Amino acid sequence: MRIIVPMAGIGSRLRPHTLTIPKPLTVIAGKPIVQRLVEDITAVVNQKIEEIAFIIGPSSKGFPADTSEKLLAIAKELGAKGSVYVQEEALGTAHAIHCAKNSLSGPCVVAFVDTLFKADFTLDANADGAIWVKQVDDPSAFGVVKLKDGFITDFVEKPKEFVSDLAIIGIYYFKDGDKLLEEINYLIDNDIRPSGEFQLTEVLESLKQQGAKFLPGKVDAWMDCGKKDPTVDTNTQVLGFEQAAGNNLVSDDVVLENSEIIQPCFVGKNVVLKNTTLGPNVSIGANSLVENTTIKNSLIQSNVQISNANLDNAMIGNHAKYNGKYTSVSIGDYTELT
Repeated sequence: MRIIVPMAGIGSRLRPHTLTIPKPLTVIAGKPIVQRLVEDITAVVNQKIEEIAFIIGPSSKGFPADTSEKLLAIAKELGAKGSVYVQEEALGTAHAIHCAKNSLSGPCVVAFVDTLFKADFTLDANADGAIWVKQVDDPSAFGVVKLKDGFITDFVEKPKEFVSDLAIIGIYYFKDGDKLLEEINYLIDNDIRPSGEFQLTEVLESLKQQGAKFLPGKVDAWMDCGKKDPTVDTNTQVLGFEQAAGNNLVSDDVVLENSEIIQPCFVGKNVVLKNTTLGPNVSIGANSLVENTTIKNSLIQSNVQISNANLDNAMIGNHAKYNGKYTSVSIGDYTELT
């Protein structure tokens, strides 16, 4: 089994937090989004993961020089070979997968790094693949599927009129990665891109017309990491899952001076809290100092200094300094509001 992870998008909707670090490496409850994604998939597929292939963007799009090194370390930690490919130009979802053509072989899970999830990953050997979907209130913003007799019959990209409320969340299983590559090659070789880009939905439709059968995968929780508010909410949900699993995410070297931590929280190493109430639902990264402050429902990165604040639904980047009275803030790396 291989995992293919397209993650070349610049994450413009999450700015300013993605101006200095790509969205998939944004830390949620102590781990980068992409690490949580591949860990979750590895834990539930019940098959050995031979390789994890990451498709990133070029350094000119904001991907730091050490991105590949970090991703390869994630794969190694999971006992898999790591591969990193670069999508130099954003030409669609199918094109992104094509960049990892040397890794498309045998059974594959393709997972886009826009969301985290909790899902049933039982893989049916009688199906050619699976597409994980979630019922949504407004399907017009998503690609959706139609079902008949338990199988997927149609793929519709952002329908203007109602056809289905089952949105594709960006996680796919293909029994035959070689066949997937063959269809993507055909798309690109014949310049088939009705929307202007090479989209995976076109490949899925072609496979379906050739007789491929796709099952819908069940999603229990779908957590968005696209914008600031949903990302903060995702942090809250992940902390809840970690607490339910009995995991303690508070470093044992945290310094508490007249301070309290209300669980669930993630607190990184070498954090000092003075006259502060932290939590519930707060993540704060390593080497941070918080004084005379109350923080709840917030996502705070590493090397941060916060004082005299009352924060709720806040997201603060790495190396930021904040001293103020505002609550629902969103400030990026190296910002100072004092």
